[in-house]
Amino acid sequence: MNGGAVTTEWSGPPIAVVGIGADGWGGLGEAARAAISDAELIFGSVRQIELIPQDITVARREWPSPLVPALSGLFADNAGRQICVLASGDPMFYGIGATLAGLFGADQLRVLPQASSASLACARLGWALAEIPVVSAVGRPVATVLPELADRRRVLVLSADQNTPGQLAELLRDNGFGGSTLIVLEQLGGPRERVVRDRAAGWELATGDPLNIVAIDCVADPKHPRATRVPGLPDELFGGAGQLTKSEVRALTLAALAPAPGELLWDVGGGSGSIAIEWCRTHPSCRAVSFERLEHRRRRIADNAAALGVPHIGVRGEILTDIGKSVESAPPDAIFVGGGLTQDGVLETCWSVLRQGGRLVANAVTAESEALLLQWVAAYGGQLRKFQIYRAEALGNFTTWRPQLPVTQWAAVKGDSV
Repeated sequence: MNGGAVTTEWSGPPIAVVGIGADGWGGLGEAARAAISDAELIFGSVRQIELIPQDITVARREWPSPLVPALSGLFADNAGRQICVLASGDPMFYGIGATLAGLFGADQLRVLPQASSASLACARLGWALAEIPVVSAVGRPVATVLPELADRRRVLVLSADQNTPGQLAELLRDNGFGGSTLIVLEQLGGPRERVVRDRAAGWELATGDPLNIVAIDCVADPKHPRATRVPGLPDELFGGAGQLTKSEVRALTLAALAPAPGELLWDVGGGSGSIAIEWCRTHPSCRAVSFERLEHRRRRIADNAAALGVPHIGVRGEILTDIGKSVESAPPDAIFVGGGLTQDGVLETCWSVLRQGGRLVANAVTAESEALLLQWVAAYGGQLRKFQIYRAEALGNFTTWRPQLPVTQWAAVKGDSV
C-alpha cells in the first residue's frame, strides 16, 4: 500500500530514508549504515551530512531552501540513481519521510528510523510518551501550543531553533502559565547533550543549541480565564466590538456543527472569528476559512486566531466575491452561516458547495432571517431550534436575569432532505 495519494512518479530504486541522531554514525545500526554506504547520492541538511564519515565515498548534496517545492525536481534530475535521504531521528515523526511518502508513495521508500527526539526526551524525564502531546514549532508560530496548555499537563514542543525556548517562556507568561517549568533538552543522545530548566515567569537563560526540544510542565494561574479545547470559551478572550457569538450560543452551535479531526469548516459572516477559532481548537488537524466582508473585522479575526493558538485559519472577504479564492482539495465538511443570512444567494451558494453528508448550521436573530430558515427547513429538512440565554446581573442590591437575543438555529445534513 502506498500510504496516500501519490503526486509524483518514481521509477528508480527504492529511496532509503535513514534517521540519524545526534550520536551520528556510531548510533546507526548495520542496515542504516549499509543504506548510506550503498547510495550513489545522499540528501540531507548540513548538520546531518557532517555526521557521515568522510571515508564513506558517496556524493552528498545539501537540501535547498525552500525545500518542499524543489523536491520533485531534485529527484527527477537524479532518476535511476540509488538515493539516500538523511533525517533527524524518526523520519516519519514531523520529518521528511512523511513528505516523501506523500510525494512518491510509501512503497517507493525504505524507511530506517532512529528514536525520535520526543522518545529521547521522555526517556530522560521519565514521562510516559503515549500521554504527552507533541507540538511542532518548526515553520509554525509558537502560539500553536496554546490549545494544548492546561494545569498539571505536560507538553513537548519541537523547537525551530535556539530562540524557541525564550519565545515559549514569553507566551506562557502572557497567557496565565508563568508558573510553568520549561525544560530545554539539547543535542539529545549526542556527546554535547545538555538539559536546562527554569520557570517561565523568570526565564533569563541565554540561547543555547539550535537542536533542542522543550518540555513544559504546566502550572496555570487560577485567576486567568481558562481556555480549554471544549467550545464555549469566555467572551472576554475574543476582541471584536460586540460582533461575537456569545459563549453559550457558541457552544450549542459547535455541538450542531460536530467537528471531527481533519475536517474543514467555512465560517460565513465571521465577525470576531469565534466559531472558526473554536472549531480549530477542538483538534490540531481541524481547518477553517472565515468569510467576512469588513476589513477591520478580518484583521480582528486574524488577531483572535493567533492569540488563541490557531493562526492557520484562512481569512477571506465576502463569500460571494471570494469563494473562488477558497478552493480546497475537497469541499467543506461543515458550513456555519452567522452573518449575511438574508443576502441573495448566500444560503444557495453555501448549500451548493457543501459536500454530500456535510453539515450546514445557520443562526438567525431577526424575524426576516428566521422566516428564511423556515423556508429552508421545509425544502431541505433538518432540525429547527430556538433558544434564549439569560445572564444574571446586578439590579441595585438585588440580582436580575438579563435576556440575550433569542436565536433560531437550523441544522441540516446535505443528502438528508425531505
